[in-house]
Amino acid sequence: MTLGVREAVVALIVVLAGYMLFVLLRMRRLSAVRNKDAEAEEPGREPALAEADSVPVLTLDELLRQPPEPGPAVRRERSRPREAVDDGPGSAGVSRRELERELESLRRDLASLRGEMQELRQEVQQELAQLRAGQSVSPLYSDAMQMAMAGYSAQMIAERCGIARAEAEMVVGLARSQQGGVAHG
Repeated sequence: MTLGVREAVVALIVVLAGYMLFVLLRMRRLSAVRNKDAEAEEPGREPALAEADSVPVLTLDELLRQPPEPGPAVRRERSRPREAVDDGPGSAGVSRRELERELESLRRDLASLRGEMQELRQEVQQELAQLRAGQSVSPLYSDAMQMAMAGYSAQMIAERCGIARAEAEMVVGLARSQQGGVAHG
């Protein structure tokens, strides 16, 4: 892979992480509105901590280091009636159904983004393994090593790179041992 493709993949990861952060912040704001409504419904009750307050605000690096979750882990409240939200200072007359539809849409988007992030993570890890393999050998054999990592036969590597068949077989063996180390490491 060229440096431009790698940079594009990293940029895509950064954009997706930014979008995920945006979605999480929006979900936090919706949770705050929900909690404000719950407090308005029960004036004698002591105000509870907002559900979103328990969610730590993470930096982009921390988000990228986290393993992907299998699905959205947002708790639903079933005890409250599904009626229109009061025209309070921040609600602007938005109905509960509209908010729930928006929240469900955000959940689907987040789940989709998590899947894409996982795929991109795997692709980046594979590219990184290939680059490391290419750096650990002589520049003369870097093309041969990349071909071996891609699964080409020793005969084809020897023909295309202009090296002896025995050398190509050694490169294939080295690539297999490094791939085994990456898979187990």
